[in-house]
Amino acid sequence: MNSDIKSSGRLALVIGASGAIGGETARALLAHGWRVRALTRDPAKQRASGGAIEWVKGDAMQRSDVLAAAKGAAVIFHGANPPRYENWATLVLPMLESSIAAAKASGARLLVPGNVYNYGPDALPVLSEDSPQHPLTRKGKVRVAMEEALKTAAHDGVRSLILRAGDFFGPRQPASWVKNMMVTPGKPVTSVIYPGKPNVGHAWAYLPDLAETFAQLADREQALPAFDTFHFGGHWVERGVDFADAIRRVAGKPKAPIKPLPLWFHLATPFVGFLREAREMRYLWEVPVKLDNAKLRALLGSEPVTPLDEAIATTLRDYGCLPREAPKR
Repeated sequence: MNSDIKSSGRLALVIGASGAIGGETARALLAHGWRVRALTRDPAKQRASGGAIEWVKGDAMQRSDVLAAAKGAAVIFHGANPPRYENWATLVLPMLESSIAAAKASGARLLVPGNVYNYGPDALPVLSEDSPQHPLTRKGKVRVAMEEALKTAAHDGVRSLILRAGDFFGPRQPASWVKNMMVTPGKPVTSVIYPGKPNVGHAWAYLPDLAETFAQLADREQALPAFDTFHFGGHWVERGVDFADAIRRVAGKPKAPIKPLPLWFHLATPFVGFLREAREMRYLWEVPVKLDNAKLRALLGSEPVTPLDEAIATTLRDYGCLPREAPKR
């Protein structure tokens, strides 16, 4: 940790702190000595949970709310996403535009989590920061438009940084492939569904590790160009099905069956938000998609990493699939 940052107590605004990646990043920034302010529609509810975050009332869709919350901030973490993917294509860009306006007004660096939706088959299997972005899907096109907006804003004095990662997993996550498909929250693991081709590699990003990386980049943001992108390697699983095998191992059920996507997944996708949106990205499970993190490691020295079994155990405990650890005395 940068001791100068810790002692200065610089202010970070986190948009989406009640969500998975926003919440983890808020906690990581606090651990690095940042003061953290968070935008929420219901500050009283969030304050009731305790903690050192300064919750302020506002809506990420309202530019005036974001501008007010960003006053005095040195960095703005943009983790806003419409819940359950509803109206995703029409809301995502306006939300980002509010954060861009706030970053311009406050002089803050904008930190944005990226994903691999931007890429089509021509960029695979290994993605570097300069790989071509020719998406096949509507969500991919929206992600490209978001990054283009950030590049354009850099010419207008807005500094930003994208940290791109594979599929998220971890505690306190409302929706994910692991939680919504691979295991059944609240129940012991008796089988694991694996949504991809068994022998095709897949990249996973454990949220606390990704959040720690954001905090380390925030500590160094003043030394970076106006617009910059980094790739987070995370847990690359050469045989994708080995991730499901790790879930079995951690759950103490090494012989539990690993199953393919059930028929109901295909039948339910038109009617269930997460499944409908997930189906559009199915091609990313059928080909290897690996992120080259050489640039990130060159800057940080190493990438934060929690051992896979430990990360899965923490995740399963949070989902109620494993008993919670007894408190230490």
